[in-house]
Parts: sequence; structure tokens; C-alpha cells
Amino acid sequence: MSWLLDLYETYENNGDYVGITEQKRNGQSFMLLPISHTTQSAHIEVLVTEDGNFHSASVIPKDDAITVIPTTEESSSRAGAKTAPYPLHDKLSYVAGDYNSFGGDPKKVNDYSVYIKQLQDWSESPFVTSKIESIYRYLSKGELITDLVKDKKLWADENHKLRTKWDSSLGDRPEIFSVVTGDQDAAFVRFDVYYPDKVSKKIWMDQEVQQSFIDFYNTKLQNDVLCFVTGKMQPGTERHANKIRNPADKAKLISGNDTSGFTFRGRFNTSNEVAGISYEVSQKAHNALKWLINRQGKDIDGRVVLVWGNDKLDYVDPLAGGEAVAGYAQTQQSFSIELSKAIDGYKNDLETDSKVIILVLDAATTGRMAVIYYRRIDAEEYLDKIKQWHYNHTWRQIGEEKKVFFGAPSIKNIAVAAHGEKANNKVIKSVMERLLPCIIDGRTIPKDIIDSCVRRASNPVAMERWEWEKVLSIACALVNEKGADGVGLDNNIKDRSYLFGRLLAVADVLENTALRTDEKKRITNAERYMSAFSQHPSRTWEIIQKAIQPYKARLGEKSIFYTKQIDEILSKIEFEDFNDKPLKSVYLLGYSSQRQELYTKKQKVEILTETTSDDE
Repeated sequence: MSWLLDLYETYENNGDYVGITEQKRNGQSFMLLPISHTTQSAHIEVLVTEDGNFHSASVIPKDDAITVIPTTEESSSRAGAKTAPYPLHDKLSYVAGDYNSFGGDPKKVNDYSVYIKQLQDWSESPFVTSKIESIYRYLSKGELITDLVKDKKLWADENHKLRTKWDSSLGDRPEIFSVVTGDQDAAFVRFDVYYPDKVSKKIWMDQEVQQSFIDFYNTKLQNDVLCFVTGKMQPGTERHANKIRNPADKAKLISGNDTSGFTFRGRFNTSNEVAGISYEVSQKAHNALKWLINRQGKDIDGRVVLVWGNDKLDYVDPLAGGEAVAGYAQTQQSFSIELSKAIDGYKNDLETDSKVIILVLDAATTGRMAVIYYRRIDAEEYLDKIKQWHYNHTWRQIGEEKKVFFGAPSIKNIAVAAHGEKANNKVIKSVMERLLPCIIDGRTIPKDIIDSCVRRASNPVAMERWEWEKVLSIACALVNEKGADGVGLDNNIKDRSYLFGRLLAVADVLENTALRTDEKKRITNAERYMSAFSQHPSRTWEIIQKAIQPYKARLGEKSIFYTKQIDEILSKIEFEDFNDKPLKSVYLLGYSSQRQELYTKKQKVEILTETTSDDE
């Protein structure tokens, strides 16, 4: 129950946010919901007067439809033909006393009577507010649909029945048919009170009304159980929240309704014997989880990765690449400096017992969700792990909009590099799941992931240029064992594979330099034979050498520089190492570093030449 306790404590520690509307980056609103409340998409808003009469109504635009509503255990998990009304706002069959007289579904004949009795109990309780009393007085008259038809928000036919569809011969299509999926009687109605002389909060945002229902509903809770989360005897619940990842999410984290199957057979008689959870803890923990997901969760095709702290909510995202942590650093040195600054900035705000919680959720079916990864770690240790990961896997990367920077790749980019842009989302999620412990727990990156990235980086002909460059940089970041210190060409390395990689890079840059502008887009011989070169370097080098002879001739005296580079590298390879034994993955480091070094030198020479020409 550790993750439930973490979420429960997060709710308790952030009570100031309860009932406060916040905005996501995409403009959608969310809040830390009060207990005994949920959200629903409403279609019609009805205003009543203080003395309980109909005032006006409006069809709600879709961007304003999400409404915070009070809920009971039964209504939050109602399904099918079950009669379980929400306490205040609900569908027409519940809130309209004249629903049946307008051709309502006979199966819902008792919905209104159960609803109005529940609302009456609240309105007659010591906790009631004047707004609830006004709404109850109006709805108890049983004239809602009549008023909505008169106000032209709902539409009835000549037989006094709600129209199931709109006939174009009747004129322009009414708004209600654009917002409701299905028939008009599926409309969800929310209520508010009209005050002519004062400004008042909308009832679904009114914290006084919210607390009124919480206090009222607490008197209805019974059946104390030993809560496995708090260790206290409190009113328990067997119905736990859904809508965890989004308003349409039906999957639950906690469920024990399979009394006729294998859930309890041979072990327990009831679900409470497995684990008792109090109503308050369930409500607060689930509401905190929804709030955190909306606020800072990462959703990857339904799999949610969430990171937060017990003393502060925001921490470094373990999924992010180096550019998100340290910015678009232009050198490995600047990346190391910015990375240290970023991590130290978090550390300066830490308290003595600061913890970071990492939670990963996913649903195998539409009704069942699971915690597939959970870790509670000391905040300073977490930040050190993040720093170490980014430092260890620094390389020249290609980020958003093809910006070049030094840093570590994001784990999603690693997963895509290993399996391709068109890989199944389940495969990508699986790789990301396996990589997360490599960051948080410092585990070694699985060999098959590295091998897959290296294999794809060694086959540039199979990808577009930009994709191959990205895969190459990611593969180098994974292969590099020296971290930020290993970025850049090292002339002192005598490793056979590294040296062969350098050879390949010189051949590549030589040919690219010789190509005319209109030929630049075509692949070089070094790139064409790269895969074969990694498996049979000695034999393939002879082929590449012959292939680049025409380009040497085209360059003329400029080719001497590249020839010297090739001779220098060849002189470092031991005679017995110049064979066809497959190269180790480190050859990519030699290739990438040497290529970058040559292009950097070439740019400097061109700038110098242009400057000299201008002076003359």
C-alpha cells in the first residue's frame, strides 16, 4: 500500500489546491478534486431563481462542458440499467420529474423518485446551503423538460415526445443535437442559481457547496474497516475511482467485484479480507493521482509515467533528454556545466527527508489498470542518478526541429532508435519500461537494446538521412563508456575497432567533399558499405579504397590531407589486427568523432579562406 500512502499524503500536503482550477499547457482545466466529487461532461445548464423557479437555460459548448459534481459510491460506479443518481447534476431521466410524460424509457421510470429523495435528504440536512434548497424547490415541481422545451433548448414532436433526431425540413439543426451523442434524453444537466443583485461562484466551483455535500455524505458512511493504508478504523469502501488518466478512462487500479470467478476462491471469502481501504483514503489518493497526472504526468499511448516529491511536486523528468534538463548546450563542456547547475538548483531546495516517488501505470484491458513500476527514493540520490545518467550518455545529439546539442537522448528516442519510427507502440513502451530502472537504479542498459541501436546505425541505406544521423548519435551515446569525457576524437586510442571507424569516416568525408552541390544528397560509398564494413572491415576497406579513387582525383591537391589522415590511422593498426574479424560497437565512436573533427576543420578552413580573400 506504499504508493497509496504516498498519494494520500500528497493530497493532505496540498490541501490549498483542493477545488482550485488550474490550466494545462493545452489550455484544458483541471483541479485537485474534493473527496466525494468527480467530473462529468454536461450538455445543458439550467439557472433557477432563489425562490425555486425556472429562470433560463443554455446549451453548453464542448470546451466548457467538464463539470465538477458531487457523487456517491453507488453513482460513481453505476452501469447499465442500475438506478444510482448523482446527488445534484445528472441526466434527464434522473433530474426531470416529467421525463416519463415526454416518452421516456420505461426502464428508467424510477430514476427521478430515487434522485429527488436523495436531494431532499441533503436539502433537509443541517449542512445544506441556500443554493441547494433553491434547486431542490424547483426540481421537486417536476417540470424541467416542459420548461426546456418552452425555452427551445429541447425539442418535442407533435405527440409531445422528445425528438430522437432532427428533420432538416423543420429548419436549422438545434444546438442540442450537436453536443449530445445519441438522443436528447441522454443530455446531462447541470444547475446553478441566478442572483440578480450579486455575483456568485458557479455552484460546481463553490467550495461551500462542495463542503456541504462532503459533510452530509460523511453521515451516510458506515461499516468501519481496518484501513491498511493508515492503520485506523474508518468507514471502508469496495468501490474505487476510475477516470484516472482522463475523463473517458474506465480502468480501475483497485477492484474486487469478481465474486463468482477465481478472485477469492481458496483464499478469501470477501475482498475486504484481501485488503481494507477506507473511503477517505481511496478518495484522496485517487484524486491526488488524477491531479498529478494532469499536472505533470507523461502519457505514452496510455502508459503514464509520473514523478513527484513529498515536499515539492516538481522534479527532473527521468524520461527527458539532455536538452530538457540542461538546455541546448553547444559543447560537451557547456553541457556538463549546465547539467550541474540544473541538478544543484533542485538540491538547494531539498528538505532533510525529501523523497521522490516514481509511478508507472498502464491498463491491459479497458477495466483493469496496474502499477507496473513503483519506486520511492531519497531525493538527493534520485538527482544524483539523473545527473549520472545524463553525464554517462552524453553525445552530440539531434533534437527537436533538428537542433544540434550535446547531451543524453530521451529514453523514448532510444526506444525509437532501437526499433524504428514505425515500431508498434507496445514495443516502444516495453523498451522505455526496461530503460527506466537503468536511470533510477543505475542498472546496465540491456545489451539487446544497445545492439539493436548499433545494428541500425550501421545501416544508413535503410533510413532517411536525418533519421540515420539521429540513430547514429543515440547509438554512440549508449556505446560511449567514458561519458562526457569520451566525447570528441581521441588520437591516443589504439583500439582496433575505434581505428577502423576513423578510417571509414575519412573515406566518407573525402567523398562528400569531392561531390558537387547537386550530388550532395546521394549516399557515399563509405555509408553504402558501412554494414558490410562492420562485419568484414579488412576486405570491405579494399572495396571502399578503390571506390574513392575518382573522388581523390577530383579533389586534386586537396586530397593529400585526407590521404595523410588515412595513412596515419592505418599506421596505428597493428598488422595482426588488420583482418576481417567483426568490429565492436565502439567503431561507431571512432567514425562519429573523426567525421565531426574533419567537418569542423573543414569549416574553419573555409572561413579562414573567405576572410583572407576579403582582405586581399
